[in-house]
Amino acid sequence: MATERDTLRRRLDEATAHLEPPFAVVDLDAFDANATALVAQAAGKPVRIASKSLRCRALLGRALAGPGWHGVMTYTLAEAIWLVRTGVTDDALVGYPTTNRSALAELAGDAGLAASICLMVDSTAQLDLVDAVSAPGRRAEIRTCLDLDASWRPMAGAFGGRLHVGTRRSPVHSADAAGALAAAIAQRPGFRLVGLMSYEAQIAGLGDAPPRQAVRGATIRLLQRRSYRELVHRRTAAVAAVREHADLEFVNGGGTGSMALTAADPAVTEITAGSGLYGPTLFDAYRTWRPRPAAFFALSVVRRPTARVATLLGGGWIASGPADPSRLPTPWMPPGLRLTGTEGAGEVQTPVTGPAAESLQVGDRVWFRHAKAGELSEHVGELHLVKATHLDATTPTYRGEGHAFL
Repeated sequence: MATERDTLRRRLDEATAHLEPPFAVVDLDAFDANATALVAQAAGKPVRIASKSLRCRALLGRALAGPGWHGVMTYTLAEAIWLVRTGVTDDALVGYPTTNRSALAELAGDAGLAASICLMVDSTAQLDLVDAVSAPGRRAEIRTCLDLDASWRPMAGAFGGRLHVGTRRSPVHSADAAGALAAAIAQRPGFRLVGLMSYEAQIAGLGDAPPRQAVRGATIRLLQRRSYRELVHRRTAAVAAVREHADLEFVNGGGTGSMALTAADPAVTEITAGSGLYGPTLFDAYRTWRPRPAAFFALSVVRRPTARVATLLGGGWIASGPADPSRLPTPWMPPGLRLTGTEGAGEVQTPVTGPAAESLQVGDRVWFRHAKAGELSEHVGELHLVKATHLDATTPTYRGEGHAFL
């Protein structure tokens, strides 16, 4: 009896029979279903799309055209300017502080851009840099968003304050620190504080059900519950402290892995998501919601070193993060394949083994899923968009358009 994965493989094979691997596809049926599911989890709060998770203008536009999606969180200021100028969005929140002087000069010299783009800040040093590029009074007003660090620091006074759960982002961690920075921004001519952002990576970006690791999964869930309770209290206090100095237009939080939890926080007014549209393998380790796999890449079998091994050309498309097996791409179709422990995903060749390897022939395709979402687009210049059993369109990635913002 054919499985769902077998059916998907036949659809992708039929739609792309004329293409030569390696290439990447996005299954639009799964992409659209994931977009709808993410909005449902947001429980009425608008969803801002994380552009780095797609790195494709056409697919950013497709998501934004759907109900419940509004605005883009970009990785860099140069990217935000490009997306505004090309009409993808008129509401771009730059997710990280910028030191790109030429992009700052372009932003400061264009009132339309300045009205559409919001810079992320966590220090007055970043304001100083803007002023050094373009003095206040000679530029458009710069919209800013305060980055509140969302990491959990249990027993902050113990062990020299070294206990840290989450990413190392903003130095602004407490409500008092947020209020102090908000006051400093309010006193600076040429700036307006309009938003607050806090990304709870230890919840949104960490799967709570790692395969075959029951004890680790239970530990992660315990840490996430405690971290969430602490963050809700601290974020509420920080928003109140910031509102004493600024009229906030939005409070941004969350990610694909924490949509429902973040939506339940009354302080949050919008949620960012992006990876869930592609459904990479890292999200297979979540209990609450798992996106449908939507993004794949195909490699060709080029030789058979043994009856139980098929060797593919290329394949070393390894994700960023800690160097462990979770960052490796996964041979997904046909079902019943795995990488070898001695070679993994190689630069020029990738051997696969497992029950399905015995039936693979030279010239056959193996379909892979990437561990993360947008990083797939760093390896290809275009994405082939499949609808049902036909190729709906082929569209460039950022890299295919000559841009490498990340």
